[in-house]
Amino acid sequence: MPAENATSAGPPSAAEPEPLSRRRRHVVLAVCCLSLLIVSLDVTALNVALPSLQRDLDAGVSGLQWTLDAYTLVLASFLMLAGSTADRIGRRRVFRTGLVVFTTGSVLCALAPSLGWLVAFRAFQALGGSMLNPVAMSIITNTFRDRRELARAIGIWGGTVGISMAAGPILGGALVHALDWRAIFWLNLPIGLLALVLTARYVPESRAPRPRRVDPVGQLLVIVLLGSVTFGIIEGGGAGWASPLILGAFAVALCAVAAIGWYEPRREEPLLELGLFRGAPFTGAIAIAVAAFAGLGGFLFLNTLYLQNERGLDPLAAGVHLLPMAATTLVFSPLSGQLTGLLGPRLPVLWAGTALTASGVLFVAGVAEDSLAGLFTAYVLFGIGFGLVNAPITNTAVTGMPRARAGVAASLASTGRQVGSALGIAVAGAVLAAGSRSAGWWVLVCCGALVLLGAATTPRSRRPSRARRPRERAERGSGQKRTTPHASGKHGRHRP
Repeated sequence: MPAENATSAGPPSAAEPEPLSRRRRHVVLAVCCLSLLIVSLDVTALNVALPSLQRDLDAGVSGLQWTLDAYTLVLASFLMLAGSTADRIGRRRVFRTGLVVFTTGSVLCALAPSLGWLVAFRAFQALGGSMLNPVAMSIITNTFRDRRELARAIGIWGGTVGISMAAGPILGGALVHALDWRAIFWLNLPIGLLALVLTARYVPESRAPRPRRVDPVGQLLVIVLLGSVTFGIIEGGGAGWASPLILGAFAVALCAVAAIGWYEPRREEPLLELGLFRGAPFTGAIAIAVAAFAGLGGFLFLNTLYLQNERGLDPLAAGVHLLPMAATTLVFSPLSGQLTGLLGPRLPVLWAGTALTASGVLFVAGVAEDSLAGLFTAYVLFGIGFGLVNAPITNTAVTGMPRARAGVAASLASTGRQVGSALGIAVAGAVLAAGSRSAGWWVLVCCGALVLLGAATTPRSRRPSRARRPRERAERGSGQKRTTPHASGKHGRHRP
């Protein structure tokens, strides 16, 4: 049934859509996963194409970093705005707009005549991407009402990253081998068009009951902070870490942090809700997201150049070599969703940190570079760790919030991922440009260790959100009992 018919029974400003059938929920989940697929597939496939792009556009290491980080920076900068805007004007409306912009940006990237134009079009493409992932997660959160069903849906959502990793290197390598790197962007066109058609037909409209105001000052401060930090890291090796340009960039970043800390708490509805970070589980989830995706960004960047420039593999062979990591991510992402629903998020995070750290240690010790068996083991361990970490991050960050704030929470979690990816690429590229690949492997070890430490802040099991706790304490204090869905009659209580 078309989405328009599904929402016609109620006013368009309804806070939540009517409960959907099981089949309809699964179609909505598939549509949301398609959006994640094109965003993730674009990144994993493009990593394999970096050496080809480097030769075709005569780009240096910093040029390759900007090709990737222009996308992740814009994505990270606008995720929170996209999430809050979707909560305000409609999640399906913003989601469809994001699909149009992302698909158009992909076509422009495929037609880019030079490196500068490619970086600019990647930034435009990212504007569309910022309207996809957090909004899709908000749609999923508002579609799946049962907690365990939601955890399974998040696991499938995370498994989509595994699919993109499994298909991205092979597909990207095959396209570059048969055609060139531009074909990777053309691949987004049919997937984006399919997602648009399915969204129009199946995804219902939903929005938060109380619209949030726009925060242009906060948005500008976030852009300045992320841009100045990344610029300083990427250009520091070439310009000199003590040069006025780089010191100025980091000084601007510090000023932006101070301005955010002063300005945002004074707004009634800030873009960046610093109050959400008062809870250790939420803060820990964001920190884990930054560390895990910094490890992923650095891992893909370093290994793509290592396999093709050092081992002399062609793009297709390099993609095949990355398949063990991608396949294990594909297997362990939905498994992590199941484990999170049954055991809580802490154990998956603990196991993820252990596997990621062990993978980095194999690279640092030279085991991964000495033999194919060592390289295979390191890739499998990284895939296990990354596959396990995504579901508990999202579960802890999103499901601990009221549904009306799902867009904001999902946006912050997605922002943490993109910030981590940008920083991982920037740091790994900086140490590689300095002539030290081994230092890049140490970046992977540190990221894994940070995920491992983050397990201490992750709850053992799902806890009620802050919004529910005062009500539950009041009920216990007054001696009242919660009623079941079938309770009725003389007491006149209604369900919480």
